[in-house]
Amino acid sequence: MKKILVINTKYKIFGGEDSNIIEELSFLKKHYEVEYLQFDNSNKLTVYEAIAFFTCNNFKSNKLIEKKVNEFNPDIAYVHNTWFSANLGIFRVLEKLNVPVVLKIHNFRFNCTKYFSLKKHLDENKMCPGCGIKRKRFSFFNKYFENSYLKSFFVIIYGKKYLKVLKGKKIKIVVLNSFYKKIFEKITENVENLFVAHNPIKVTDDFRYNPESDYVVYAGSISEEKGINELSNLWKKLNLDLRLVLIGPGEFIKDKNVSNILFTGPLENKETLNYIKNSRAVITATKMYEGQPRLLSEASSYGVPSIYPSFGGMDEYFPSNYNLSFDQFDYEDLAKKISILQDKEILIEESKKINENINKYFSEHNYFENFRSIILN
Repeated sequence: MKKILVINTKYKIFGGEDSNIIEELSFLKKHYEVEYLQFDNSNKLTVYEAIAFFTCNNFKSNKLIEKKVNEFNPDIAYVHNTWFSANLGIFRVLEKLNVPVVLKIHNFRFNCTKYFSLKKHLDENKMCPGCGIKRKRFSFFNKYFENSYLKSFFVIIYGKKYLKVLKGKKIKIVVLNSFYKKIFEKITENVENLFVAHNPIKVTDDFRYNPESDYVVYAGSISEEKGINELSNLWKKLNLDLRLVLIGPGEFIKDKNVSNILFTGPLENKETLNYIKNSRAVITATKMYEGQPRLLSEASSYGVPSIYPSFGGMDEYFPSNYNLSFDQFDYEDLAKKISILQDKEILIEESKKINENINKYFSEHNYFENFRSIILN
């Protein structure tokens, strides 16, 4: 049985990426001997982290990696998020110890932090679809973190060095869909070591979709780049008999006269899942590229239909004849797709399509066969 060392840096605010990694660990343990080494950005900043901001090499993290490799003797290191506690020095340690690396990319940070210039980052766009940063008058610096110039400066130093790691020929890179793969091919010029692997979706066989539910769910960041303003304003105008439930961190200012929008704030994962599986549908009007949106995957695992913008790689997770996606930024089309939620027969049919699609393309068997082919390639 092959040994896999999974390495990840946990975010300060628990989110979709962390949830995906936890779920993937449970899948991998069914077929491999797995050890998990987690770094944590929520811990108090140490002198090692402070130095690492300048060098992109964390001495303490390197020592932990070396110790774990010597103890566990893995066949493969499966690396996820390295910013910032794990840092980039771990790749040199793993190479020195002759441990093959499979690196999984969950987001577009690698592409959004390669320039100090905001103009170069946006490349004539008003907003970056990778991170949500906007063009601002008299702004020249690529302020990746809106609340910190210093942190933005350090992440760009990191991003430039990270890109060199991605262009290396010894690391196998895993991305979440074919759309990501095309972008990576242009940026990294590392085509032969580039693979697509979807996050595993655990299908619930005994659940029955309920098209009679009286609410629709959005779960994620409550922010402008996620299209929350457009979605909520449209919901008010449509005056539906359905509640829109908004779950996640952020601020939402609701008109007191609108009773069909509920903002819960952030909830525990179990409570969020309970909302999702009992909803009539889930919805997102995101303006950004999404890897494999956790909200849509969790809804699909219960046969709950999703309304989402058809752009980036999101269509890859749904049947080719799916009827509830809308044209990006076309809010009239979004309104039409929302109106379909009144037709229970169509919803039942879409639920069946989703279930068939997951069982055909996202089964555990497919996931393991694909993962096995990557590590043996």
